[in-house]
Amino acid sequence: MIHKVIDIQVEGSLPDTKLYTYLLDNSKEIDENRVRPVIVICPGGGYAMTSDREAEAMAVKFMAMGYHAVILRYSIRPAVYPTALLELATVVALLRNNAGEWHIDKDKIIVQGSSAGGHLAASYGVFWKESFLSEALHTEAENLRPNGLILNYPVITSGIHAHRESFYNLLGERYEELVDKMSLEKQVSEDTPKTFIWHTFPDDCVPAENSLLFVMALKEKNIPTEFHLYPAGGHGLGLATKETACLNGYGIQEECQSWIPLVETWLKNI
Repeated sequence: MIHKVIDIQVEGSLPDTKLYTYLLDNSKEIDENRVRPVIVICPGGGYAMTSDREAEAMAVKFMAMGYHAVILRYSIRPAVYPTALLELATVVALLRNNAGEWHIDKDKIIVQGSSAGGHLAASYGVFWKESFLSEALHTEAENLRPNGLILNYPVITSGIHAHRESFYNLLGERYEELVDKMSLEKQVSEDTPKTFIWHTFPDDCVPAENSLLFVMALKEKNIPTEFHLYPAGGHGLGLATKETACLNGYGIQEECQSWIPLVETWLKNI
C-alpha cells in the first residue's frame, strides 16, 4: 500500500489540512500495470470538524472492494468558502497528475462525502468547472473533472430544510452574500457527474428533503443517478455497522447496510 500524509494548503487553509492516501500498490505477481479508480473521501462534521467515523473505516471498505481511497481532512470553521472547495480541487488535480506513479485510472476519480462532507463533495460536483478553481490552481478545468459523486445523507439545500449550522460555519461573515448560491439543488448543470446518493427517511438532523431536492435537480438535467431512501435510521450512520458506531452504540442500522454492496455495483459501471 502507498500510504502518504500530504499537506494540502491553499489561501486560507488551516495548518492541519492534510490528505491521507490508501493506495493499493501493484505487484509483478498479479499485474504491475494495473490502474484502479480512486475514491476521495470527505468526512462530515457540519464544517466544524471532520468525523473519524466517516473517514478511515470508509477508506478500508472501498479498498476491500478493490479501489484506491484517499481522505481529505479539509479546512473547517473558521476557514470559509471557498477554502475547502479549493483544497478538494487541489486533491483531484494531484491525483490526476500522479496517476501513473500511484496506479490511478485518471478517468475514474470519484468524490464521496457524508453530511457536510456531502455538501463539499456535491459543491465540487456542481462548481468544478468554474474558472476561479482552474485559475487558482493554474491548470485546465478538465484536469479538475470529477467522474462521479457518492453522497451519504448530504447537506444540500440552504432553504427551509437546511442544516443551518453547516452554512453558518461554511460562510461565516459571507453568509448573506453566498447562502443562496450554496443551495446546491439550484446549481446542477449538464456538467454535474453521475451520482449515487442515499439518505434515511427519519433523519431529523439533515432532512431527507436535501437528497430529494438534489435528485430532482439531477433528473431534470438527465444526470444518471441512483438514489436510496431507507425507512429506518437516523443521521450520520457511516457504514451503518458496528465498525462506525458511536460509543453509545448509535449508528448500527442493519436496514441501511445494503448501501455498501449497492454502491459497489454502481462503481463497476462508472
